[in-house]
Amino acid sequence: MSHNHSHDDYSYDGKSNIGLAFFLNLSFTVIELIGGFLTNSIAIISDAVHDFGDSLSLALAWYFQKLSKKGSTEHYSYGYKRFSLLGAMINCIVLVAGSIYVFSKAIPRLFAPQETNAGGMFLLAILGIAVNGIAVLRTRKGKSVNERVVSLHLLEDVLGWAAVLVGSAVIHFTGWTIIDPVLSLGIACFVLFNVFENIRIVLPILLQGTPTEIDREQLIQKLKRIKNIMNVHDLHIWSLDEEYNVLTVHVILNKALPVEKLTELKKQIRSVLKEEKIQHATIEFEMPNEECDFEECL
Repeated sequence: MSHNHSHDDYSYDGKSNIGLAFFLNLSFTVIELIGGFLTNSIAIISDAVHDFGDSLSLALAWYFQKLSKKGSTEHYSYGYKRFSLLGAMINCIVLVAGSIYVFSKAIPRLFAPQETNAGGMFLLAILGIAVNGIAVLRTRKGKSVNERVVSLHLLEDVLGWAAVLVGSAVIHFTGWTIIDPVLSLGIACFVLFNVFENIRIVLPILLQGTPTEIDREQLIQKLKRIKNIMNVHDLHIWSLDEEYNVLTVHVILNKALPVEKLTELKKQIRSVLKEEKIQHATIEFEMPNEECDFEECL
């Protein structure tokens, strides 16, 4: 039996991007909350509450992104890479809670609109687009799910502020203050739609589903075409965090091979796995008449 453990470079670090996004978001949230009360805008107040939740989520994402770079330990043999997914899930939960709060505050104003300071809303919207836009530019290049969820939060804020900008102009020229709660509901629905899209991506990873970019059957056929390999079984592929893919497989040989031939065979298998973007592999060689030691070999 032979085991192979291959490790590609995995040094990308998004902590600084998430850290900058956190400080920008938290600082502007304070300004936003004060401005929301001064302008009597439920759209701005709701977004401030949303941003407070984002700030908490960003802090957790920052911490988990840092933690995910720790190496293997006695309790976490694959390291802490999957912890970045935990940060992504917490972000999604906070956004759902924030959106529910927005609904609870905005719906009553649909039936009893209140006066708002359109000029103040306009100025806050310009500032919001600028601050969140800078943060989006820093995090949009992130490779991890965690960073992409953070970038999505910030992009939603930019789009939300663009809507507030247009809405404040409409209120100023028409006096239609009902635009304020309508904007709040629209932003909340957009946020919820994107949250569920991210949950759809994160959950299969947490449940150890086969990465979508890897064709399992095609990989099996590639391995079977290698000389001296009769068949493969008990093949499992999963991802730790959508970037670092792991594989285990039993390779059935058509005949017994000396150690040096097995070493060469492992190199060929590694080459195929590298093409399929698999960074870590454990390979077990078996003879045709050998019984699998495990209760369930698929």
